[in-house]
Formats: sequence, C-alpha cells, structure tokens
Amino acid sequence: MIRTWPALCVRLFLALWWLAVAAVVGAADPAPPVAVSAAATAAAPGDAAQAPGDGTEAPGDAADDADEVLTVGDVLRIDLPGEDTLNAEFPVDRQGRIRLPEVGYLKVEGYRLEEAQQRIRLALAQVLRDLSRLSVTREEPTVLVKVLGFVTKPGQVTLPADAGVQAALEAAGGLRAGAQLDRMQVRRQGEVITFDYKRYLDTGDPALMPRLKSLDELFVPASPFVGNVQGSFSDTKLEKTGDAADETAGVKVFGEVRSPGMFSFKPAMTIVDALMRAQGVTQFAAVDQIRLISDGAPQKFNLSEYLDRGDKSLLLALQPGATVFVPRQQEEIKVGRNTVYVMGEVSRNGAFENSDKATFMDILANAGGPTRYAETKNITILRADGSVERFDLHAFTEGLSKTRPPKMNSGDAIFVPEKTDQNEKSWLKITPSRAVRIIGEVVRPGRYEWSDEMNLLDLLSHVGGPTMKGDTAHLRVVSTDAAGRSRVLTFDLEGFLLKGGDTKDLPKIVAGSTIVVPALPDDPRDNKAQWLLQPAKDSIYIMGQVNAPGRYAFNDSMGFLDLLGAANGPSASADLYNIRVNHRNGKRVQVTTLNLARYFETGDDSLLPKIRAGDTIFFPDRTPDWRQETKEATVRVLGAVGKPGRYRFDDSLTLLDLLAQAGGPTTNAWTERVTVVNLSCCKDQARVFNLEKFVRKPDFSLLPVVRAGDTVYVPDKTQSTLAEVRQGITDVIRVISLYSLLDALGQGE
Repeated sequence: MIRTWPALCVRLFLALWWLAVAAVVGAADPAPPVAVSAAATAAAPGDAAQAPGDGTEAPGDAADDADEVLTVGDVLRIDLPGEDTLNAEFPVDRQGRIRLPEVGYLKVEGYRLEEAQQRIRLALAQVLRDLSRLSVTREEPTVLVKVLGFVTKPGQVTLPADAGVQAALEAAGGLRAGAQLDRMQVRRQGEVITFDYKRYLDTGDPALMPRLKSLDELFVPASPFVGNVQGSFSDTKLEKTGDAADETAGVKVFGEVRSPGMFSFKPAMTIVDALMRAQGVTQFAAVDQIRLISDGAPQKFNLSEYLDRGDKSLLLALQPGATVFVPRQQEEIKVGRNTVYVMGEVSRNGAFENSDKATFMDILANAGGPTRYAETKNITILRADGSVERFDLHAFTEGLSKTRPPKMNSGDAIFVPEKTDQNEKSWLKITPSRAVRIIGEVVRPGRYEWSDEMNLLDLLSHVGGPTMKGDTAHLRVVSTDAAGRSRVLTFDLEGFLLKGGDTKDLPKIVAGSTIVVPALPDDPRDNKAQWLLQPAKDSIYIMGQVNAPGRYAFNDSMGFLDLLGAANGPSASADLYNIRVNHRNGKRVQVTTLNLARYFETGDDSLLPKIRAGDTIFFPDRTPDWRQETKEATVRVLGAVGKPGRYRFDDSLTLLDLLAQAGGPTTNAWTERVTVVNLSCCKDQARVFNLEKFVRKPDFSLLPVVRAGDTVYVPDKTQSTLAEVRQGITDVIRVISLYSLLDALGQGE
C-alpha cells in the first residue's frame, strides 16, 4: 500500500491535467455548435466548451431564431461584479471572436446569445471560481464594412445594422473630388454588385441601393478624367471637363467651346444641349461650320441659321459616343482703298477702316493704344508713297513738343517699336547719338539711352545709384565736342546732396557723354597699392598709438573725431594728454598740442583742432624714451625710491604725488633727510624735508615746492650720522678682536 500511493497520486494528477487541456481546446474550437441543453452543460461543464455536433445541424437553430445569432460586428456586454477587467464591451472581430482577459480569443460567431454565454462561462471557469452573477448581453447589432477607393479616409467602419451606403460613405469622411458616382461597387464573398449612386441621389429610390452586410467592401472608383499622377485640382474644373465614365456612351465636345470635355449622354439630347453642357462657344467659333459625328456619319450644323430661324428640324439628334467639333473662324485679310495699318507694340495689331475725319489719335485708340513696352518716342509712319515720317508721342503728351500728330491717309501704316530692354545683351539697338555711358562704382554700369529732359540725378537713379565704395565727391563728366576733343568736369555730388542747391548747378549731360564715379581707396592694410588712387590733397595721415594708423580720405564735412573713429580709436598705450597735430597749408607748418583727455572730461569742442586735408595727427606713447623729454619739462627722482627716474611734472602735483609715482621710499630710505634741489626759480638751492615727521603730524604748508626741472633725492639710512657711528664702533670692535686673536697666537708659540 505504501508503494502504490505515489503511483495513484501521479495518475490522478495526469488525469486532471488532461481534463484541463481538453477544456481549453474545446473552448478555442472554431467549429459551430448545435443546441446544448442546460442540464447537459451542468452535468459535464468540461465537455460543454467543445463544439458539439458534426455540422449537419444549423448553428444555434438559426431557422428558429435567426435574429439572435451572433455575427461579425456585434458587441457583447459582459458584467461580473468584482472583476473590473470583465465589466466592459467586447466586439466580435472579423474572425468571429472576442478577446477575454486572461483567457484569450473565444469564437462566438454563429452561436445564439445563450450559447455564447455558456461558452464564455466555461472559458472563464478555468481562471475564476464564482461565476454565479455572470451576465452576457448583446448591444445594438452592427456591421463591419470596408470603405475603399476615392473617399477621404478609407478603411474599416462600424455601422448600425440598418445603415446604408450613404452612412458608410459619411463614416469614411465623404467622397473625394473626382469620385465616379455611377459605378460604385459592393464586393461580397467574391461577388461584385455595381450600382448607380448618382441616380439614387437624383431620384431618392432606396431600391437602387444594395443592403450592406458585415465583411462587405464598398469601393468608390475614380473618374477617368483624374490623371495617373496624384495632384491637387479643382473639382469645379474637373466637372467642366466632363462627367462621362464610358467613351462609348459619352458625348465628346471640343474645339472653340469654353469647357471642352466628354459628357454623359441623356435621352433626347441634341447638339445644342451638348454645346450648352460645354459652357457654349467662344467668340472665335465658326458657328456656321460645326461638325457632328454620330453613328459613324459626319454631319454639319449651322448654329447661326438655327438661331435666326428657330426651326427645331434643323437640330441634330445625338447618339451615345457622338463627337461634336466647333472649328475656329478664319479671319480674312483686309485690303481696300480706305484701310490703314497699325503694327508693333499696340494692344490690337491689324488693318482698320479709315475715314476723312479719323486722326492719328483715333486710329491709335482703335488699336487699343500703345502697350507698356512701346517706345512712344520713335513712332514711325510708313506712307503709301514710300516715305518715312517719325513722331514723338511722348513729347507731345508731355507738352514738350509743338509738333502736331501726322495726318493719316489710306494705305499708310503706323509702326510702334519696342522699348529697348535694359537687360538686352546686345547694345547695338541704341545708337551713340542717343546713348550715354556711365562707368565706375554704380550698381548697374553700362550704356543707356538718353533724353534731353533728363539730368544727372535721373541717370544715377536709373542705374541704381552709387555703390558703397563710390566717391561721389569727385564725380567726373567727360564730354566730347564735334571736333572730337574731350572735356572733363569734376562735380561734388556729395556736397550737392548734403547742402542742396539749384538743379542748374548740375553738370550738363548730352548724348555721347561719359560719367565716371570713381572708387574710394581700399583699406591700406588689405591692399597697399590701392591707396595710390587717392590724391594726397584729399588725405589725412594718422600715426602713432591708434588701432588703425594709415592714410585716410578727408573732406571739409569731417572733423577730428571722425578721423579718430575711422582709425578705430586710440590704443591702450596712447598718451591722450600730448597729441600733436601738424597743420600744412602749403606755406608753413604749424604744430598744435591737444589734450584729448581734458576734452572727454569737459566736452568742450573748442579744444579740438581744426583739421584740413594734408594734416598729420600723431598719438605718442605714454612711456616714451626718456631722451625725448627735456630736462626743463621733467623732475628727476633719485635715491632710495622704488622706481628712480625722470617724470613729467606740472604745477598741479606735489612732492607726495611725485614720490608716489616713483614707487615711494624703500625700507632703507632716510625719510628724515629728503632733499629737494630747486633749479627752476632759485639756482643751486636745496631744501631738506622730514617726510617721517610729516607723516606723523601732517602739515601741507611744510611741503617743499617742486617745479619742472628740479631734482628730488631720498638718501639711504647708511648715510645718516647714527649709522656712521654704528659702523665706526663695529670697525673698532673688529680691530680689537683681530688684535686679541693675533696676541693669543703669539703666546701659543
């Protein structure tokens, strides 16, 4: 018995495991079941999950209660108190299954609601114990339909069971522009049902629309007038090009009509109906020569005659597949004794009937007038006798010419030439007698047509004006007389624009002149050779401690600060107190000293020197060579100081300022005997100053006066009497010590 108990336990475990596997397999069995009684389900819950029967009986007794059989698209509502994951709606997918939490997919299609509930109960019994309060209900019946083709949002949509095609199209976002309405399709299990949606919209007859079922596909084809390449287009324009889907059943209208295209055929349709469908004929249509091909037989139709007589027997009936062509009216060449011709740049070229009262302006107005490209200054009249006459319409309209418009005779021709395009590559169209040349620093240099009512400012404006490098202060105008001699005139355009003046002061320009706008010199640091282009009489020289020394252009409108800004300002080591300006007026040289630091402190413009072309500005260094400073302008500081040397001095400084600039006395300085040697007022006179006593008890009246040219000497402590006494005592002690050492050595011997 002891040995058989483990074997029995193993067999029992295996039996229970196989039962569980059978229950899972039966729950996922896709085969449709037959009717299962509640007693059988309660007796064998594990077997009830399997699909009963062999399929010979209709699933769920559909013949008895077909409305309750579950189909694809239905939604089941499962409620089980205490289980939040189950209290939800579960739709039946395209495979007829629902997805239960912790169980997986379970097939319910083809079962009645109570049978589906039993299958759900058996499937959930594998993971849950208490299913006594489980309830399964079916929501409102729905259908799953795929909407494809020319719709806004193609894809699968869920609709109520009684929804139709229009609801499916609305759920897919509606139709796109270009959809073919009369050839829509419903595809169902390999069967294709074609219907005319446009006819339904026209009549409202529901019998024309197929009923949708689950898993149906609703396909919307595109119009044949939609191109093979996807692109945006106007639905209005597409509608005008025609609405026929079949070439054999449509009517093609083309030629001189407003909206050619292929249009759908309608019973009792005439040729006038087809022309109206194409938005009518154009103004160039030959309405008496319209062609019609219907049933393979060509015919002619005179629309003008029909409109004049109103006889309906003249109308031609159309058949499906007919072709209507409206030819273009051929214009005849007009010739006659009273004809004048207008050619060139006018709105309507052609031949016009002339009368004795018609003037030149009347004929030009009948031709639509000159276009914006017309050269109205050189209108040519070609006479019938071969002579040529020119007329300046522009000067006549501006009141600049007293010449009257020419009288026109029969056979004459008016030719309005084209205005010269400034972008034209060839300049030969403008003769030298009508052109001026502008070169140099302008936006568009070149050769331009000239008129005497223009001036220099008009020409510069036409070429885009000077560039940033243009030297408008030295603009040159080169004129050539009849003998071929050239004369050069220099004009200050910059001064004229800044100060103003009379336009009569502008240089006279005639056809054949050349205007030169010279270029300002480049930065000498970039190209040393370019500064040669700048004349010396118009230059200023800035040297010394500035950030950009060099040779700069100058005119009378500039000042000292303008030049300093052009040189990028003084450098960090510049001496702003002693700037020197050399003035050269051609006769003598005058030097001016500028204290720029005082100007920045006071803002007094009178401190700034007057600068003229040719002057030189020099910025010295704050630490110059001491040999450059004269002895009369400096003070010498000697002795025990931090930085002995020569220092620039003025009356605003004192001895304390001078010692501070020299680094102050050293630690060995004899501050009780600071000596000041005055050479400026009292020759060879020295004064002693006790700096240590002054520090303990300041009295500025005791400070000695120091002037430029004096000498300040700070002695060392080793030069004091006390230091000398100490040094003497030290020497005596050293001598005595040396004597004692020698005496001791003598006794030792």
